[in-house]
Amino acid sequence: MTEQSALRARLGRLVREVAKFGLVGGIGVLVNMAAFNLLRQATDLPVVRASLLASVIAIVSNYIGYRHYTYRDRDKTRRTREATLFFAFSAAGVVIENGILYAATYGFGWDSPLQNNFFKFFGIGVGTLFRFWSYRTWVFRALPDAREGTGADGGAVPGEQAGAAAILEQRRPEEAPFPAGRR
Repeated sequence: MTEQSALRARLGRLVREVAKFGLVGGIGVLVNMAAFNLLRQATDLPVVRASLLASVIAIVSNYIGYRHYTYRDRDKTRRTREATLFFAFSAAGVVIENGILYAATYGFGWDSPLQNNFFKFFGIGVGTLFRFWSYRTWVFRALPDAREGTGADGGAVPGEQAGAAAILEQRRPEEAPFPAGRR
């Protein structure tokens, strides 16, 4: 495979990943905004508390979509670790999202329903940039490609070296990684 065709294939995989992430995320935004507005109209919750609750509802929805659609081909062996990291990075995204809403509402006094929705939506956008990076880097890790030591997305898998198995297979007995008596 030429370097140009490898780059084209890697770019194609990234575009598909971004599109799938965007679809699940778009549904999550709709869930988040609908829950936020429903909570604001049906309850007496303050704006940021309603936003936090709506964010939690959307995060659960998004995890299901990302695990079973966007990143279904990724490593599934450590689900507890994956879920823990997902919810930790999601919490950081919620802080970003609701920090913007909090600053607009309580810092600048922009507290109309239109302003609340605008800053909630803007916060979701900023938080999404962080989430995309963290989910693909730390949560839904690519499975190593046996031939290249790369992940399914074409990027290097942290902790893996390209061709490590081939290098170990080519070692002579005197270069074995462990002394003969310690295998």
